[in-house]
Amino acid sequence: MVSGPRAVARRRTQATNSTKASSRERSKSKREVDNDYDDTKCEECGSGDFGSELLLCDQCDRGFHLFCLRPILASVPIGSWFCRSCSTNRKTISRFPLVQTKIVDFFRIQRSSQPSREVCEDTGKKRRRKSSLVASKKKRRLLPYSPSEDPARRLEQMASLATALTATKADFSNELTYIHGMAPRSANCPAYEKDGMQVLSREDTEALNLCKSMMKRGECPPLMVVFDPVEGFTVEADKCIKDLTIITEYVGDVDYLESRENDDGDSIMTLISAANSSKSLVICPDKRSNIARFINGINNHTIEGRKKQNLKCVRYDVDGEARVLLVANRDIAKGERLYYDYNAYEHEYPTQHFV
Repeated sequence: MVSGPRAVARRRTQATNSTKASSRERSKSKREVDNDYDDTKCEECGSGDFGSELLLCDQCDRGFHLFCLRPILASVPIGSWFCRSCSTNRKTISRFPLVQTKIVDFFRIQRSSQPSREVCEDTGKKRRRKSSLVASKKKRRLLPYSPSEDPARRLEQMASLATALTATKADFSNELTYIHGMAPRSANCPAYEKDGMQVLSREDTEALNLCKSMMKRGECPPLMVVFDPVEGFTVEADKCIKDLTIITEYVGDVDYLESRENDDGDSIMTLISAANSSKSLVICPDKRSNIARFINGINNHTIEGRKKQNLKCVRYDVDGEARVLLVANRDIAKGERLYYDYNAYEHEYPTQHFV
């Protein structure tokens, strides 16, 4: 018996190779499906066609086409999947215990006597540097995030992330990790990037390092992870965030793309798109990750087709290592959900159809 959500064909849609499947393979898959699920029909359109696209609810066992769901699903979700009706009736996910000692242990926070206010004031002085408007546009720098001032509120923000990570059975990590049997650190070479990779400036690197240091002290980004019955775990701004603010780095286990061509993961991120495909790397956040995993890169358009994106996903050469950053591309209001374009600059994935 296969655990987790079921698609009638048991084959996940892959953005990189779904259009390359031969008609013979698709026909074979459909024949196998028809034999086992002749009576399965989509609850939305009433059709039993396109069996390979039918997803079964793990509670009521009713079928739904991936493309009939709203929002449309790109592939079969990891773990259990429940239709909208069953999701509404299920119990809410239990929260991570809001106990400071447990939060400190979970995120391996380094206790420090240095107050966060001093950090914010120092960075504020840098932002107020006098310059002409023309010069400031040419030298637009990335800004480190500004943590919430209330320690209790930061504790709640970290608890929301710990809840999501615990529910998805992932460990917290704020760095790229290199696991034996996967891609080694030496494989992360920005020079392999097909059309070259932009180099993060010294000032912007300092801003990124400041974000890392703040997180180690428990001064987390002003973000709250919430659970939506349709989108699953998603992220909201817990205070106003300025344009060009570094939200977080996309982290996880680094592996070769060719090793993940048929992976079931739904959050894999490009790290290096190399001219030699055997050197292309991806980030896999299913086992080790941070809040970036729960920021939505798919449901980034409204029903009318307007973009909801308020973040950009950018790959940089940071001190000779490829890194992926999520950065605000406009001012973000408190309570606004965060969205970015999963495609980055490749535009291979039809995100405009996912609402």
